[in-house]
Order: sequence, then C-alpha cells, then structure tokens
Amino acid sequence: MSIFSRHIDRQIAAYQRELIDTHYQEVETMYQQMRGWRHDYRNHIQTLKVFAHNGNLEAIQDYLEKLDTELAAVDMVVKTGNAMADAILNSKISLARSRHIPVKVDAHIPVKLKMSELDLCVILGNLFDNAIEASLPLPENERMIRVYMDMKNTQLYISFTNFTKTGKMKKVNNLFQTTKGDGHGFGLIRIDSIVKRLDGYLSRNSEDGAFTTEILIPQV
Repeated sequence: MSIFSRHIDRQIAAYQRELIDTHYQEVETMYQQMRGWRHDYRNHIQTLKVFAHNGNLEAIQDYLEKLDTELAAVDMVVKTGNAMADAILNSKISLARSRHIPVKVDAHIPVKLKMSELDLCVILGNLFDNAIEASLPLPENERMIRVYMDMKNTQLYISFTNFTKTGKMKKVNNLFQTTKGDGHGFGLIRIDSIVKRLDGYLSRNSEDGAFTTEILIPQV
C-alpha cells in the first residue's frame, strides 16, 4: 500500500469516527429531551389541574399549545422495528425539520438484521446528512427528502431521494462529482465500501432536480 493510500485511509477513518460520534450525540440529545419531558410530565399535570381548579381555560389552552410544540420536537415519528434505525432516522428527521426541510419516511424492518448496528448507522447517517446538505441551497418550498426502507425477500432495501439545485449531476470515474468538502467524499466511500463488503448492491441516479440512492443488502 502506498503512502498516499495510507494517508487517505487515515483521513477516511478519522472522518468516520467523527461522523459516528456526531450521530450518537444527536441520538443521545434526542433521548435526553424525551427523558426530560417524561420526567416533567407530573409537574405539567399538576399545573393544568391548578388552572382547571381556578377555571382558567385560557391558561390551560396556552399551556397545552406550548406542550404540544415542545413534544413535537422530540416525538418519535418513525418506528421501523429496529432500534438503531429508529434512533438515527428520528434524530436526522429532527435535524432536517430544524433546518426547514420536510421529510417523508416509509420504513419497516420486520426482521433482525444480520448487518451490524455500526454499518447501519454509517449508511443511514451518511445518506441523511448528504440529503440535508443538498437540500439547503433550495428555496424552502422546494425542499423534500424521501426515505423508504423495507425487506425485499431476503434483502434490506434502502432508498433516499432529495431534490437538488445542481440539476443532473455528472459522473467522473463512475462516481458523481460533489461540490462539497472532503468529508462528503469520504462518506460516499464509506457507504460504497460497506455495501461491497456485505455483498450488496448500490445505485445512484441523478435526474433533473432529484438525486436518488438505492441500496440492497442481503440478510441471509
């Protein structure tokens, strides 16, 4: 292995460690918010009881609206059947919404996966981060990320689609070019290497205004 190759490998490994740490921090933050809200549940009920006892309907209405807003920020909007997928998808959905990017998810994982949670984290985290980053240059009314996951016979199927500002992207050496920093390229390389190691299939398709990544990973 050449010095250049070892240097690239070290850069990819360092980037990936940072990325995984970020994913877990996002997940931990989401669950801390959920635990905090549940811990405060009794206090919220007691406050509402006081308002009700005093007949203060306006205060009850205002308090419920504030609680609804707070709960919406930490609600588990996706339940796939896989704990790691739920954690990553929900944390990334929360991140996308905070940046005014709508997300539509249809995800079901009805079986125990053979692939490791680490590999699943890397794939989903990178795909979602790339989709969020590509969506940001668009006007808010044109942003959208679509995620689909399900089993196709004995394979896990993953599909991410996002709209882009760049139009149809060009390939160089069978890879789509990116205008982002080096980290983005490392993320694509990591996805490719995991799918290859797991004997899976990966397809990236760029049509005018949309970019789709499809992955199939055997689970037998």
